[in-house]
Amino acid sequence: MDLPEDKKIILFDGVCNFCNASVRFIMKRDKKDCFRFASLESNLGKKLTYERGIDTSKIDSIILIDPGNAYYIKSSAALEISKGMSGLYPLLSIFIYLPEGFRDWVYDIVAKNRYKWFGTTETCPMPSAEEESKFLDT
Repeated sequence: MDLPEDKKIILFDGVCNFCNASVRFIMKRDKKDCFRFASLESNLGKKLTYERGIDTSKIDSIILIDPGNAYYIKSSAALEISKGMSGLYPLLSIFIYLPEGFRDWVYDIVAKNRYKWFGTTETCPMPSAEEESKFLDT
């Protein structure tokens, strides 16, 4: 599958309710149409993480891939995503100046507890007709 040009790809945990809600939250604020989405569990998600040497047994929440440029994990991914959102969300990127170790420590607390706090689903929810064009490898 050819990746869309000029789009950043957000890989997310497809069975996590919090992650799925986050994807929907981002889509509503993606006014510049910057992002496309795929679950980590999908064939594309597995291919992209393998190609980049990302061990999904250690990084199992959110990954942002800017094809041909870079990829971001954990808090760096979340902050890079905020830059592409509408409203005041790009201001969150100021937190990139905090030490990555501290940012990832906070991120890891949420990531480790996301199933307990928000629950899981057996399968990835299917996107609505209007959302479907934003998903890769559904």
